[in-house]
Amino acid sequence: MIEVTDLHRHFGGFRAVDGATLRIKERSITGLIGPNGAGKTTLFNVIAGVLKPTSGHVAMAGKDITGLPPHELFHLGLLRTFQIAHEFKSMTVRENLMMVPGAQSGETLWNAWFGRAAIRREEARLAEKADEVLDFLTISHLADERAGNLSGGQKKLLELGRTMMVDARIVFLDEVGAGVNRTLLNTIGDAILRLNEERGYTFVVIEHDMDFIGRICDPVICMAEGKVLAEGSLAEIKANEQVIEAYLGTGLKNKDQLSGAPA
Repeated sequence: MIEVTDLHRHFGGFRAVDGATLRIKERSITGLIGPNGAGKTTLFNVIAGVLKPTSGHVAMAGKDITGLPPHELFHLGLLRTFQIAHEFKSMTVRENLMMVPGAQSGETLWNAWFGRAAIRREEARLAEKADEVLDFLTISHLADERAGNLSGGQKKLLELGRTMMVDARIVFLDEVGAGVNRTLLNTIGDAILRLNEERGYTFVVIEHDMDFIGRICDPVICMAEGKVLAEGSLAEIKANEQVIEAYLGTGLKNKDQLSGAPA
């Protein structure tokens, strides 16, 4: 689904991404871990078009997408979420979902004046789809709540719901568990697994919680200093001496300490 080749992103003399090469298989849920400052979020930003690479290439399903802006990648089915949720605070949860699909009839002045019936029909279809998404995510009871009133975990579910309003092919989730309690994190994990198994979504997940990574992700890729350090199952990654040294600074023998290390 995604192939990254010798990708670099420099900020002056700082090499945030420094020759990263990796492949994301279609219909996989890939975990991306590494110590703070490893370049994980910068890698996401370059792949998703938020930042342009200094050099290197990104391909999606064999198509070169290097440097394409986010709105073009959106139409190709590549979406990402952020560490801090971005919701329309004064709009309801349902309205937030209805805003997602592009090229809506009401966006043109002509239709606003002369196509109101078509706009109403389209809005009815979008509202129906939004309610289906909310039911899937088990948050139907929040449909008419203002999005700004949601908890951190509920906002992360709303962001996941946005990806369901369009034909997403691959979704990059950046610290989906940040500020989320364990119960809601389990609900988010269940939704990701169902979207992967039932609808064929491909996911790449940056996350601090190793238990969460171990539950839903295979394979796991570890980054350090802007490069890909290792790839494999979480057990293999936790047993890798280079990974242990990257997290802990020394080749400590107690590998279980990696469980508490930041992602």
